[in-house]
Amino acid sequence: MSLSKRTTRPLDHLVLPVAELAQARRRLSDLGFVVAEDARHPFGTENACVFFADNTYLEPLAIASREECEAAALAGNVFVARDQAFRFREGPEGMSAIVVGTSDAATDHMRFRASGVSGGDMLEFSRPMRLPDGREGLGSFRLAFAADLRSPDFFLFSCQRIRALPVDQTALHRHENGVLGIAEVVLSEPNPTDFQYLLQEGVDDREVSAHSFGMDIQTGNAKLSVLNAAGMEAFFGRSVRSAERGLRGRAVVFRVVDLEATRALFAKNDIEFAEMGGRLIVPEAPGQGVIFAFGV
Repeated sequence: MSLSKRTTRPLDHLVLPVAELAQARRRLSDLGFVVAEDARHPFGTENACVFFADNTYLEPLAIASREECEAAALAGNVFVARDQAFRFREGPEGMSAIVVGTSDAATDHMRFRASGVSGGDMLEFSRPMRLPDGREGLGSFRLAFAADLRSPDFFLFSCQRIRALPVDQTALHRHENGVLGIAEVVLSEPNPTDFQYLLQEGVDDREVSAHSFGMDIQTGNAKLSVLNAAGMEAFFGRSVRSAERGLRGRAVVFRVVDLEATRALFAKNDIEFAEMGGRLIVPEAPGQGVIFAFGV
């Protein structure tokens, strides 16, 4: 097996820690998203996902059982241990991980180890999910982790679907806000290129576009941007501390069908937003731990 062959990974989903699933569901519903039924992991966490037609999704993640989570972390579960560390340092809400899709997580794990960016042991698990028609489905997954000790509040992992959920998700894709999928994921760091190696290995692509506000890396289906303080101010009107080192999840940019319809929905639901660069910028709120931006 060769570790030199590169195949750019697609964005699969984003892990968004939240304080409570019920609160996240209310906020996401007010924003015009269809939210799937609550689902529980076998290691004490739970989620209520938002799925998109471009095969990406958001994973709002909450604690269902602190005792189960603590036991899993002690047993070496990297996913739970990282979630606990994020909540301890950053609070209960935000963006803790970018997840890319893969057909072979074991090979990714070997590549991460060989490159010096492994985040720990692989994880394999199954979980049930209630389908839109009321049936129960079972999904099985294998995860390989990539991380950098200089950035304790963010990591990446590749996700292989060993057993895909047997479901037509069309009903879950019909979002009132017109969102079709994720166009861009935005992180911040004072010197973005300090972390280009981690992101290149995570995405499995060497191409990087550097600019005065940071750098961009293209996944198979979305852009991954790392912005400095000036970039966050220029593109999102957000001030961040320029001395705070390490990658931090800041924003998700969604692609919508009709921006006017999205604007009208936000006005109807009393959603605070600003307009910058042809996009609607919705600031963080309880249940929505990062900036959401909407554009065509």
